[in-house]
Amino acid sequence: MTADFVLAGGKVADGSGRPAIAADVAVTGERIVGVGAPGTFSGGARIDCTDRIVAPGFIDAHTHDDAILLDLPDMPMKTSQGVTTVVTGNCGVSVAPVALPGDPPPPLDLLGDKRTYRHARFGDWVRALATDPPAVNAIGLVGHSSLRVCTMDRLDRPATGEEIARMGEMLDGAMAEGALGLSTGLFYAPARAAPTSEAIALAKIAGGHGGLYATHLRDEGEFLERSIEEALTIGREADLPVVLSHHKAAGKPNHGKTARTLPMIDAARTRQRVALDVYPYIASSTVLTSDRVAAAARVIVTWSKSHPEQGGRDLSEIAADWGVGLEQAAERLLPAGAIYFAMAEDDVRRVLAWPQAMIGSDGLPHDTHPHPRLWGTFPRVRGHYARELGLFTMEEAIRRMTALTAKRLGLRDRGVVREGAFADIVVFDPKTVIDRATFAVPKTPGAGIDMTFVNGRLVWKNGAATGARPGRFLARDAAAMDYS
Repeated sequence: MTADFVLAGGKVADGSGRPAIAADVAVTGERIVGVGAPGTFSGGARIDCTDRIVAPGFIDAHTHDDAILLDLPDMPMKTSQGVTTVVTGNCGVSVAPVALPGDPPPPLDLLGDKRTYRHARFGDWVRALATDPPAVNAIGLVGHSSLRVCTMDRLDRPATGEEIARMGEMLDGAMAEGALGLSTGLFYAPARAAPTSEAIALAKIAGGHGGLYATHLRDEGEFLERSIEEALTIGREADLPVVLSHHKAAGKPNHGKTARTLPMIDAARTRQRVALDVYPYIASSTVLTSDRVAAAARVIVTWSKSHPEQGGRDLSEIAADWGVGLEQAAERLLPAGAIYFAMAEDDVRRVLAWPQAMIGSDGLPHDTHPHPRLWGTFPRVRGHYARELGLFTMEEAIRRMTALTAKRLGLRDRGVVREGAFADIVVFDPKTVIDRATFAVPKTPGAGIDMTFVNGRLVWKNGAATGARPGRFLARDAAAMDYS
């Protein structure tokens, strides 16, 4: 067999979790045309992958990349990790279908200002991606908070029947244009007053199109279990899959709760379709609020509109300089973003080790001083948790970031290295792959990632973006969703 190029001499970890095998991978156009014994294929360029693993491109199950796909289409923070597909619109926040006359409220401001929210229809965003393609593929959720901001005069109350109907029309149109489903951020102010019934009404529309429901739970601390039950109820009542976003137990009094929540989720999986994603850090990142400061062991300011010079500094240092308390300093910085150190490493490892856990970065690419998860999530899982700690094998780490996620999201012919699959591929050194992004210097590519291919084209090579932008919008494929 001849091919455009052959990845030769490496070990193929195909996404199944099975041990990697010595094999060559042949690519023609945007597809893998063969996986066979070394020397099987001829013709085209031969790329030496000796001592490397050839794996499916990673699927970032939880991102806030809606706007950065258009603002920085080379997407180096993702291609440098081997990420080839991103899931946008999480935590109730999406840039479409939203057109705002003024600046958005928190947490919508994490994605940008009013210029960001210019896509009145979901299809407008899809067409923008087609007109100016990014380096990676994208699949998008519709945010409940975004719908509320568009349709309600006040957000501190439940939506009326008429407002739910208007949100439903917007969601229905987005689903018809290929959206993956509905996301909620019931923890955040724009949606906090929404009752469970409001989420169910909208989730039914997403479910009617074969979509899913992804949720930043109403509470990830004291009322974690109750919030999981609410999410599961929404899934049952609306008859659609539920994805629990960035599963964690936040706040010192709640450390260890994942020992109870994971069996709870396992039990639910026998009755309904449930999945979750997780990022490999003990710190979260979102908008800065004074009421969250006391629950964190440390707070780093990621951006501030009122005091931009304070981005990247510890809140405690800022408060000391100003001669005020932490809460007062936080109020002065608003609107702002922050990193909160509020989780326990044991909980993070427990969730990562759960066999059904997908990996999502939850990175915030528009932050001045972002959480290192934006650049470091995927090499950290492989290098730190798989190789250094032995939490799982390298092949199993790859499965959590590829085939498992593709099955849950219905991404047909993605997340695997096999004949006929799309040539979303990463080539990396299993001995050296590691994250290098830190809380002090977060915008740092990982080590050990040689090449990233998207739809058969090389987008990252030896530490730099190539300039190729072959990514595309991936419409929902409900028939391919698998929660077994």
